[in-house]
Amino acid sequence: MTDQTDTPGLTKATGMTGRAADYMSGFGNDFETEALPGALPQGMNSPQKCNYGLYGEQLSGTAFTAPSHQNERTWCYRIRPSVKHSHRYTKIDLPYWKTAPHIPRDVTSLGQYRWDPLPHASEKLTWLTGMRTMTSAGDVNIQVGMASHIYLVTDSMVDAYFYSADSEMLIVPQEGRLRFCTELGVLDLEPKEIAIIPRGLVYRVEVLDGPARGFVCENYGQKFELPNRGPIGANCMANRRDFKTPVAAFEDREAASTVTIKWCGQFHESRIDHSPLDVVAWHGNYAPVKYDLRSYCPIGAVLYDHPDPSIFTVLTAPSGVEGTANIDFVLFRERWAVAENTFRPPWYHKNVMSELMGNIYGQYDAKPQGFAPGGMSLHNMMLPHGPDKSAFEKASNADLKPEKLDHTMSFMFETRFPQHLTEFAAKEALLQDDYIDCWDSLEKKFDGTAGLK
Repeated sequence: MTDQTDTPGLTKATGMTGRAADYMSGFGNDFETEALPGALPQGMNSPQKCNYGLYGEQLSGTAFTAPSHQNERTWCYRIRPSVKHSHRYTKIDLPYWKTAPHIPRDVTSLGQYRWDPLPHASEKLTWLTGMRTMTSAGDVNIQVGMASHIYLVTDSMVDAYFYSADSEMLIVPQEGRLRFCTELGVLDLEPKEIAIIPRGLVYRVEVLDGPARGFVCENYGQKFELPNRGPIGANCMANRRDFKTPVAAFEDREAASTVTIKWCGQFHESRIDHSPLDVVAWHGNYAPVKYDLRSYCPIGAVLYDHPDPSIFTVLTAPSGVEGTANIDFVLFRERWAVAENTFRPPWYHKNVMSELMGNIYGQYDAKPQGFAPGGMSLHNMMLPHGPDKSAFEKASNADLKPEKLDHTMSFMFETRFPQHLTEFAAKEALLQDDYIDCWDSLEKKFDGTAGLK
């Protein structure tokens, strides 16, 4: 476990100066924070000379001319400009990390699929070497679509750093605790929390409690935002105040280091002689953030019928089609079911969206058997799915008194694009070959002579 030294503001494991694992509240806010007093210019962005001999530099997450309510950028005041963190590049191979378009010839993605949890590896794996792509969708070259991954991490990155020019990363831990040391501060992350690391932000991942396992949604398109609540109004679901952004923290350290960059699905490594996590102060609205899923306040039916699962959306990444997401992140957590005269589990359906689900802990109500914590399932676009027989019979015959769905937390990465399996998902991951058979025992109940009941 990582602990604090006796020196205030210095974290022993990370070596970062600042208030490590301290946070500011809000989502999409314009923050300002400094690790040294007076490091942040006031009243302007680019003074002729910055205090402490720092360099001023802007990190832009959107085009300069994006509408003001969508414009995202952060001004950084750093020990070296980031051009010093980038040297000649050498292409490297991370064979298990795939990027769309990736459509293997001998893999069939048409089907209903489910996987057992990936076992922890006996080999040492870092955030980069432990990433296992399961599905991909869209095209990174035109910045649409996504990829889903499972990470298996046993070891911290040492003098090694990473950023993705392709995507922002939505991280969903399932086991173990990780620390994300970023240019803009430190995020500690554990199961039942999520984090978003923006496109282009440099970071290092340390293991606080391992081995660690979890899920990643790599978003090639527009950034995640909170969904419009419509007639729900101003409250419930995910509230802005519950999102946490780190305060400034920095490293001033000379050490031979590597920076790995993901760009258009390829990985390149650059060697430098210092830490790139050298932002002493910053202000802006383009920053990493974390969120405690236990803060999510679900909304549901209080009289009859089952609402669409979109009512459980935590975050959405828009597409060019209004109301149809590039990605939705949907959460199924503990909640009360009270609807009268209603089939309460998710109903049978076909969907224009492709649904990839993961189980963080507990039992999912539509699949009481076989969907284990750490496991995943995929129901691709326009393929039918729904409860198995045991779930159907239980829900159809239950005494419909108020029921607490307890000790359960599953999620869904839903996208408008078909999700293509990787070779790893089809051939190496623990695919349940008999999953499609879970509906075989559903019976024909139709009786045209029975009349109305």
